[in-house]
Amino acid sequence: MATDNRTCSELLSEIETLRLRLEEAEETLHAIYSGEVDALVISRPEGEQIFTLQGAEHPYRILVESMSEGAAFLTSDGKIVYCNKQLADLLQVPIEKLISSPLVDCVAHQDQALFTGLLKKTNIKTNRGEITLNTGAGNKLLVILSCSVINLADNPGVGVVVTDITERKKMEDISNTAYQYARSLLEVSLDPLVTVSVDGKVMDVNEATITVTGIERDQLIGSNVFAYFTEPELARTGLKKVFSQGTVTDYPLAIRHVSGKVTDVLYNASIYRNPQGEVAGVFAAARDVTAGKLAEAKLQNIALYARSLLEASLDPLVTISVDGKIMDVNQATLAATGISREQLIGSDFSAYFTEPDLARTGYQQVFSQGTVTDYPLAIRHVSGKVTDVLYNASIYRNPQGEVAGVFAAARDVTDRKLAEQRLETNLYYTRSLIEASLDLMVTLSLEGKIISVNKATEQMTGVTRTQLVDSDLSLYFVEPEKLLAAHQAALTHGFVVEYPLTIKQGSGTVVEVLYNASPYRNQSGAIEGLLGVARNVTEHNKTEEKLRLAASVFDHAWEGILITTTDGTIVNVNEAFTRITSYSRDEVLGQNR
Repeated sequence: MATDNRTCSELLSEIETLRLRLEEAEETLHAIYSGEVDALVISRPEGEQIFTLQGAEHPYRILVESMSEGAAFLTSDGKIVYCNKQLADLLQVPIEKLISSPLVDCVAHQDQALFTGLLKKTNIKTNRGEITLNTGAGNKLLVILSCSVINLADNPGVGVVVTDITERKKMEDISNTAYQYARSLLEVSLDPLVTVSVDGKVMDVNEATITVTGIERDQLIGSNVFAYFTEPELARTGLKKVFSQGTVTDYPLAIRHVSGKVTDVLYNASIYRNPQGEVAGVFAAARDVTAGKLAEAKLQNIALYARSLLEASLDPLVTISVDGKIMDVNQATLAATGISREQLIGSDFSAYFTEPDLARTGYQQVFSQGTVTDYPLAIRHVSGKVTDVLYNASIYRNPQGEVAGVFAAARDVTDRKLAEQRLETNLYYTRSLIEASLDLMVTLSLEGKIISVNKATEQMTGVTRTQLVDSDLSLYFVEPEKLLAAHQAALTHGFVVEYPLTIKQGSGTVVEVLYNASPYRNQSGAIEGLLGVARNVTEHNKTEEKLRLAASVFDHAWEGILITTTDGTIVNVNEAFTRITSYSRDEVLGQNR
């Protein structure tokens, strides 16, 4: 038997080592038994080998790992205990860096409060919210975060499922953009457009429909579509025809406005279907044909249709050849010139204007530039009457693409010119009244700068109009702060009346005034500035002071004084009179002396 020469100390050390190894082995076995170990790493001569341990939860782990969504288990304070590969891929962060780190670190700053709130709602079994995550690559990731309270081995925590909705949001944005684009097309249309349900109720309308009926959108939607036509039964028949045939074209109806005005229209309509292919309703578009409804609705020839459009126009329309000759005109041109169609066609276009050279220059400009807009001319009627017009013109081409001539339309602006002249006259009249006023009149910006003044302002301030404009009005008052207070009161209450102020002139003269002010507004209703008017009351105040002085002398004189009318009737006495005569004032008033 071999002799063991180790010391007692060495033997005790070895026993302690064996005891620790046994303790470690028992802890490992306990972990395996309790399911806390998923795999073992065994060192062998040929290298390390991993042995996985499968338990009842193994299929669930496989399920979590195969999910397309990111998943994680968090401690009650939000730290990641476990996460699947999909979450790591979504966040573009290695799993080992995510484990033990707070998930809130990956949440965008603006959503961190929402995220924390979701984790704290432990009284709700499952709750969710839409938040933005920051990826490891610095990108933004829009997700739906679903949270559930989970207890594992008596350790409370939160199960989290992260669903990437970035692409879905993009599709929603695309869908919304497409809808807005389609909506814009509907609203920009000048034709009334309407969708009708299978039971004849209005489902949607555009702005043109609101205009032609005079009824608001919320009143139209859900109402009976037939109610807005002069012949409801004819409209009902048309709708049935769409459902039975799929479409109708140029169906004649007349829309009645709430004012009683009737608009003749031609309806084109077709059914539309829901995603399941079922007929959901009818989409109908109405073309206003009031101005030229006669035979236009049934014309099939493009040339005749175009002819009808030309003749229906109230504006003079003309086509001009490349050498300046009239090729065609409409009825409005005949009315404007007083010349028959036969005489006009083939004649020189420029001959019917007060300035032929200007007209010639205009159509030549069209040939060189392609178009002209609002070109001013004046048409002379054979009677001598002149009609001011603005011409819009453009070249037109033949089927081969060659320039064939010019199409020109003239808009009668005679009434507009008259209105402008009346406006100019009214403005001149108003300006004359302002200048004739003896009161100071100014318009001011909101900053108190003078925009315009009248002659009286120059006289009261002793400053020229040129110097006054753009200067601060308060510079010309003895107490500028009082003027500013008056302006503030006008802005607050809408006006200020008979506000006593004093104007100082450069010569040292002062002018006492009563100041009125009120705000003025632009077309949008926003206040743009103030209107100020000051009346010179200097002499009036002096007269009142003299009267007050005279009254004081009358009341305090030692001599008895009475005042009578021309016929001797006493109208007033002073106190001295009462004292001297012993007659009271009431006793003598009205008596004849």
